[in-house]
Amino acid sequence: MTAKNKAAVEKMQQTHRDWEEADYAGPCPVRDVLDRIGDRWSVMVVLRLSGGPIRFRALLRSVDGISQRMLTTTLRALERDGLVDRTVFDTRPPAVEYSLTPLGESLLDPLSLLAEWAMDHHEQILKARKNFDK
Repeated sequence: MTAKNKAAVEKMQQTHRDWEEADYAGPCPVRDVLDRIGDRWSVMVVLRLSGGPIRFRALLRSVDGISQRMLTTTLRALERDGLVDRTVFDTRPPAVEYSLTPLGESLLDPLSLLAEWAMDHHEQILKARKNFDK
């Protein structure tokens, strides 16, 4: 184990001890956040919004494979959690634009690290799955 990995393990172990000692009135914060960003579309939508405000139809076209209904559901959940702002323009027809809030922007660095890790290790994961499924 590298020194960097050892430091990360120690930090996670301390965080775990802190969780066990904490008296949360509600759900575990980590599990709660992972429920939001761990779905199929939230990370893709957040990453797309990192480029700046975008209208609904343009966002729909830019997230490959997402349906209009699923995009609406995902955006509402992200808005509910304070990660996304929804702005309605008084035009005919009405236009709606979405953007990241400061809280949503603060999620970009951790997501970038996760994406980097995924890209670096995806081949290993695929190989492990193939070996497991034999």
